[in-house]
Amino acid sequence: MHPNTPKTGPYFIIFAAILWAVDGILLRPSFAGLPVALVILIESAGIALVLAPLSSQRLTIIWKLGWQSISALLGVGILGGAIGTMAITTAIIQSDFVNISIVLLIQKLQPVFAIILAGLLLKENPQKSFYGWAFLAFAGSWIMTFGLDIPAFSSGTRSLYAALYATIAAISFGASTVLSKRVLRDVDFGTCTWLRFLISTVFLFFVVLAWGYFPAVSQVTHEQIGIFFILIFVTSGPAILIYYYGLKRTTASAATIYELAFPLTAILLEYVLLDNMMSPTQWAGIILLSAAILKINSSSHAR
Repeated sequence: MHPNTPKTGPYFIIFAAILWAVDGILLRPSFAGLPVALVILIESAGIALVLAPLSSQRLTIIWKLGWQSISALLGVGILGGAIGTMAITTAIIQSDFVNISIVLLIQKLQPVFAIILAGLLLKENPQKSFYGWAFLAFAGSWIMTFGLDIPAFSSGTRSLYAALYATIAAISFGASTVLSKRVLRDVDFGTCTWLRFLISTVFLFFVVLAWGYFPAVSQVTHEQIGIFFILIFVTSGPAILIYYYGLKRTTASAATIYELAFPLTAILLEYVLLDNMMSPTQWAGIILLSAAILKINSSSHAR
C-alpha cells in the first residue's frame, strides 16, 4: 500500500471511541448507587456469554500460544477490562462530578504511556514526524476540553484520590492498548474480544466476592437491566470488537491517538444534548485534533 493511502483500521478505532463516549455520557450514569465492580462484572459476564458460541471453538488456539501472548491476554483482561474501568469511574466519583478537570487532564496522558510501552514491548519506532502530529493532537485535545485556561485543582484529599485513580486508569488503558496489539499478532479479533471479557469476568468475580458486593444485585432496577442490554449488544461489547478489528490493522502508537475521538465525541455530545456551549477557542481545538488525526492516518504511521 502506498504510504500516503489512508488506512481503514483507524476508522474502526474512531467509531469504537465514539461508542465509548455515548456509553459514558448517556448510559453509565444510570448505574449511580451500585458498586462499580459489580456493574462491570455483570457487563463483562453478559458480553462473554454472548460471544462464547462464536469464539469458544477457538479455545485450542490458546494452548498453542507462548507465555508472552498468555501474559498479554491476562494483562488486557485485568488492566483494560477491570482495573482501568474501575479506576476511571472511581476517579470521577472522587472528583464529586464537579472538579473533574484533574481527571480529564491525567487521562490525556494515556497516549504518552501507550507510545512509550509500544516502543518498549512492540519495538514500534514511528517516524519523527509522528511525534509532532501526536503533540498537536494532544494540544488540540487540551484546548478542546479546557480552552486556554489552566485547570483548577484543589488540594483536598478527594482530589488527590481522584488524581491517583485517574493515573491508574491512564496507565491501565495505555498498557491495554499495547498488550492488545501484542495478542492480536497470534489471535483473531473476535477471540481476543471474548477472552478479554472472559478474563475480566473471572477477575471481577473474585473482587466482588471479596468486597461483599453480591447482595447489591437485588438493587438493580428494571431500567438498569435495560441499560445492561444496550451495553452488551450495542455500545460496550460491539465497541471492543470493532476496536480490535481496527487495532489489528493499526500500530498501537497511532491507535492511542485515534482514541482521542472519545473526549472529542463527549464534548460534542454535551454541546448537542446538554446545550453546553463551546467557545471559539474550543472549536479551534477540535479542528486541530481532527487535522492531526487525519494527518496521522494519511501517513505511514497508521500501519
